Amino acid sequence: MSTTHAPIRTAATLHDVAREAGVSLATASRVLNGSTRKVAESYRERVEAAAIKLGYTANLSAQATARGTAAIVALLVADIADPYFGQLAAGVARGADEAGLVVTIAITERDPQREVRLVRALRGQRPRGLILAASRTEGPDAAGLQTELDGFVSMGGRVVMLGPGTGDTRSVAVDNRNGAAALGRELAQLGYRDAIVIAAEGGIRTSDDRVAGFTEGFASGGGAVRDVRRAGFTRDAGYAAAQELLEGDVPEGTLIFGVSDVVAIGVMSAVRDAGRRVGPDIAVAGFDDIATGRDIRPGLTTVRVPLEDLGYRALHAAIDLEWDDSEPPLPLEVIVRGSTPPRV
Repeated sequence: MSTTHAPIRTAATLHDVAREAGVSLATASRVLNGSTRKVAESYRERVEAAAIKLGYTANLSAQATARGTAAIVALLVADIADPYFGQLAAGVARGADEAGLVVTIAITERDPQREVRLVRALRGQRPRGLILAASRTEGPDAAGLQTELDGFVSMGGRVVMLGPGTGDTRSVAVDNRNGAAALGRELAQLGYRDAIVIAAEGGIRTSDDRVAGFTEGFASGGGAVRDVRRAGFTRDAGYAAAQELLEGDVPEGTLIFGVSDVVAIGVMSAVRDAGRRVGPDIAVAGFDDIATGRDIRPGLTTVRVPLEDLGYRALHAAIDLEWDDSEPPLPLEVIVRGSTPPRV
């Protein structure tokens, strides 16, 4: 019995595309390899049509070798299932598409050493930019990260951090502390005096800034944070922490602030499962303004972060030749919804 195999098709080369389109190799290269030099629209259309017909794809490794970097931007996020990072990634992707770049997404799972390993692996792809969107962890757990980032920069890449940058990195500011302070002041004005905060583990910059800001703002309006529970940045962490709290004495009128909307949504579920009412009984607030918080009932009081615009700005910080780190942060806005009805 004989077996017939389909012939293996040789990958089309740039020379093949140029020949098919009837243009020079240089013109085909300018169209397909992301050159900044302009090409007549009629030539561009012919080259792109030929590339599609022949199934040509650019050799990113060869481009990276020739240029020092590839037409790639790498985005590191903590958890792709978290809508915060999904909306942020949408902004990065929009900017990358406009610039003719491809976005590679890697997930740190909020593990500092996993982040170090991912940066080391991504260096081999030679991306043009590396955007660190996962919450910064400070302390010995993050050992080795700066060395890897310095190595990435030395190879011609550019590093962008959300929040304060270090060394040769660029930064895109998010005013977590002042946004949380504004939320605390607003809720104190609504008549709340007793609050509990559910936060991530200590040393995570985003969480720590939001805890500090909320505590200051709430106190300035006459309120007091009586407890800070260190749980995590996930829905399940918020649920578990609130469940434990509600097994004790949590009087009516208590406000629970989750340092992110997903944490706060977990808190809301725990309140309901405990037979309590969200809003009139236990008030809940979050931070970020993800779409889910607008759709649930009661709607979630929060601080709106323009996440897509933040991602778009981070992309340009990664690829633009000039960047001003002193540019003011994007404006944040307190949004009051039914989860925190007035108590005055």
